[in-house]
Amino acid sequence: MHAAAKLQVKVLVLEEEGGAAEALKAFCEGADLLPVKVQPEHLMAVLRSSIDLGALFLSENYACQGLQGRRLAHELHRIRPELPIFLRCAEHIALSEADQRVVRHAYRLEQLEDMAAVIQVSLFSLVYPEPLVRGISELTQQALQGQFKGITLLAEAPIIVRDRLIYGEVYSLIPLEASWCRGYMMLQIEERGLQRLQSHQLGEVEATHRDSIRAINNVFSETTNLIWGAFKNRFIACEDATLSKMTQVPIVINHPQRYISFGSEDPQLCFRYHLWDNALQQGEAIELHQRFVFNLSWSPELFRENQAAADSMLASGELELF
Repeated sequence: MHAAAKLQVKVLVLEEEGGAAEALKAFCEGADLLPVKVQPEHLMAVLRSSIDLGALFLSENYACQGLQGRRLAHELHRIRPELPIFLRCAEHIALSEADQRVVRHAYRLEQLEDMAAVIQVSLFSLVYPEPLVRGISELTQQALQGQFKGITLLAEAPIIVRDRLIYGEVYSLIPLEASWCRGYMMLQIEERGLQRLQSHQLGEVEATHRDSIRAINNVFSETTNLIWGAFKNRFIACEDATLSKMTQVPIVINHPQRYISFGSEDPQLCFRYHLWDNALQQGEAIELHQRFVFNLSWSPELFRENQAAADSMLASGELELF
C-alpha cells in the first residue's frame, strides 16, 4: 500500500487566552492542522462564507454575539453542521445528551496531547496515496495549460475539507469509477472568472457567441473532460472500464445556501488553482476549485498508478533510471 499523502486540514481556532492559544498552535503544527483565527465580531460572517474548513476548536470562554461556551457551540453547529467541534473546558467536561449532538470531543488543556487519536479519526479518516494526490495536481495543471493558452498557473498545496459548500456559480460533476474508488470529481469557478478565461479560448469567435452561456458551459465541459480523461488514463486500469453500474446516492444541491451533499460524511480531497491571463498586465487571479468525493466506494489498498504513465516519462527523458 502506498504511503499516506502529506495533507493538512484547515481548522478555525476560537481561543482568547494567550497561553492556550499558543499551546493549540503548537499542537496543530504537530498534527498536520493549519490553524486560523478570527475576531469574534467577524466569526459569523466567516462561517457563512465559502472558506474551506475542517474543524472548529472552541474554548468555553470564547464569546460571540452574546453566546458563549456550549450555547455558542450549538449556534456554530447550526450554521456549519458538517464541521466537528472540539470544545476546550476549564474544568467540567461531561457533555449532556444535547451537547453530544453538536460537540465532537471535549477536553482540558492538559489533555491536548492525548487528542491525536481523536483528530485522526475525526479529520483524517481516509488515506489518500501520495502518487494519487501528486498526480491529480500534475495532470490538472497540464490540462488547464493545454486548454487555456497564455496563462500563468499556481497550484496550492492540497487540503482535506469537511464542508459541503459550493464555490462560485458554475460547477461541473463527472463520475469516477474504478476497482479502488467510486465517486465524483467536481470543478467550481465564478462565472466572471470563467468568462475571462474563455474569451481568449474563443478569441476568433464573434463576441456575441463568445460571451454566451452556451460558450461558457462548453469551455468548462471541455476542461472537465480533459482532466477526467487524464485521470482515467493515469489511474484507472483498462479492465476497470467493464465495471457494472452500482447503486447511486442522491446529490443534494441548495443554490441559495451554496451547499452540496453527496450523502456521505467522509472528507473531500480539495485542490485550488490560481490562474492569470498573461495578456493582461494587471488583474486579480482567477480561482478554480477541484474536489474529489469518493462517497460510493474507497479502497486505497487497491490503488495503482498505471505503469504506462511512468514508462512514457522515461521515454521522454523526464525520468531517468539510476
